[in-house]
Amino acid sequence: MIDNSSTSDIFPESLLDVAALRADTPGCGRVVHFNNAGCGLPATPVLAAMIDHLNLEAQIGGYEASAARAEEVRGFYTEIAALINCGPGNIAFASSATHAYTTALSAIPFESGDVILTTRNDFISNQIAFLSLGKRFGVRVVHAPDAPEGGVDVAAMAALMREHRPRLVAATHIPTNSGLVQPVAEIGRHCRELDLLYLVDACQSVGQYPVDVAEIGCDLLTSTCRKFLRGPRGSGFLYVSDRVLREGYEPLFIDMYGARWVEPDRYRPVDSAARFEDWEFPYAAVLGCAAAARYARQVGVAAIARRSPLLAARLRDRLAAVPGVRVLDRGPRLGAIVTFAIDGWQPQPFKAAMDARGVNSALSFREFAQFDFGDKDVEWCLRLSPHYYNTEEEVDEVAAAVADLSGADGHARRREGDR
Repeated sequence: MIDNSSTSDIFPESLLDVAALRADTPGCGRVVHFNNAGCGLPATPVLAAMIDHLNLEAQIGGYEASAARAEEVRGFYTEIAALINCGPGNIAFASSATHAYTTALSAIPFESGDVILTTRNDFISNQIAFLSLGKRFGVRVVHAPDAPEGGVDVAAMAALMREHRPRLVAATHIPTNSGLVQPVAEIGRHCRELDLLYLVDACQSVGQYPVDVAEIGCDLLTSTCRKFLRGPRGSGFLYVSDRVLREGYEPLFIDMYGARWVEPDRYRPVDSAARFEDWEFPYAAVLGCAAAARYARQVGVAAIARRSPLLAARLRDRLAAVPGVRVLDRGPRLGAIVTFAIDGWQPQPFKAAMDARGVNSALSFREFAQFDFGDKDVEWCLRLSPHYYNTEEEVDEVAAAVADLSGADGHARRREGDR
């Protein structure tokens, strides 16, 4: 198990001890987990932190347990802040990335005619939220075009910034439906030049890549903790910049934790990002998130960012050689999400066949990515997302399983299942 020693003493950035990482990950002994873009397998320190707190709650009571663990709870803010390069007061806990995202949106006083400028690869829930704002407040949604090689055309997006002066610029760092990595820092530079509010969805990048909010230049950033960060479900966070706090942004429904009721007809928001939090916390999950962030930093995010995309690239190469398989990922930079279409299969039977082989995966459908899947002319795909604790042998095993299922034997089994 990883301890609190320095990163260089544990896993040098040039070489991860994959065997030790797998020993720290109980799920590795049961499945080939290629669904880290859905939920990463938690490491033992994460499990221990959560179970220990639940036991304490059972022994002394929930309020009393949170008070006893107040210092460890504060560790959530310091660990997440260290992970993304900001201060602890810039971090708010959230129950999910979408919860964080919609809470952030609620703080923006949209008016009819305001523009939200985004990309064609923004996350489905974000796109739906934008459309909802359009329905309720008359906000217009403008999508920047993609470059021919894939990913947003930053120059075209910058031109749209100057043309529309959007109330909000929004981008998803890594979309859920492909391996594309968007150039969020380049977008951020243009936002800073034009003094535009900038919101980044980093749901798939935190824990997979170094995420530096100062480098990105964003005002707001959201993420879950359950994916590549390998934390618990039902947890996430919102980064709120000093500028946003200073200018008085606050969520539409602010509660007793985020504000003080100072007079019968007046409240005052707290000074920190806690104004975006609710009073009730799942404290075991908060402690699990702190442990997950600490674990990722000890392993070394730079080393993770090298290994995970290499495993994905190996998988793409092998899948591309399989007849009847079309790898869908496009863009100048690709991360650890691999998506592909396969001839002759329906989605649920194909995933069930992968499940039967002990391979965890996920399905993506056109409704998740109307623009991207429309461009690629697919109705569904299988998503595979290896992480640094996976092995090259597992990559080859998964590719072999897909090859087998795409072949004559696999087609025969599929026809049997259709009878």
